[in-house]
Amino acid sequence: MKDIDYSLYLVTNSKDKRNQEFLNIIEESIKGGVSIVQVREKELDLIPFYEKAKAVKEITDKYDIPLIINDRLSIAIALGADGAHVGQDDIDGALARDILGPDRILGISAQTVEQAKKAEEDGADYIGCGAVFTTNTKKDADSVSIEDFKKIKESVNIPVIAIGGIKTENVKELKGTGADGISVVSAIMNAEEPKKASEKLLEEFKKI
Repeated sequence: MKDIDYSLYLVTNSKDKRNQEFLNIIEESIKGGVSIVQVREKELDLIPFYEKAKAVKEITDKYDIPLIINDRLSIAIALGADGAHVGQDDIDGALARDILGPDRILGISAQTVEQAKKAEEDGADYIGCGAVFTTNTKKDADSVSIEDFKKIKESVNIPVIAIGGIKTENVKELKGTGADGISVVSAIMNAEEPKKASEKLLEEFKKI
């Protein structure tokens, strides 16, 4: 597996957006520095999800950016996506690894040191850790303090990505945590200029 740059990790949310507008946001964000994209569309049924993910894959393939599918491993495999991401309430991490095989990227969400260690043992390539800030995208998300994030990062040997409520103004608060990347939804998906928003987020992340 090639080295993955997790610096600016975009998670999609197409709610209230026309399809072409949604796809334009994805492409502009990649031009602005997004290094990996996850399709996470919890409100979509199987076929619409597949069709949207397929359209996103055409863009990520064009720019040679890894595509991750949230939760739906069958779609990740059917599309030939680079990997999948699962949460603590989704499929067990070890089973997800078995299904995906050894060559696809597996991301697992973790909010505690114990969960992070298990994720690494189960074969995760990276951990999504948060919510580090208040988020409206996932209102039931458990919060993870900056100090706890740092402990989680120190407990594993795989990349740990900060998620939850991240925007340009608060990236600096992650300084000293060792975060391998920042995962954003609204700060890019709802931005008037996704390319500029991505550039600014990446610029702030590189400062920490």
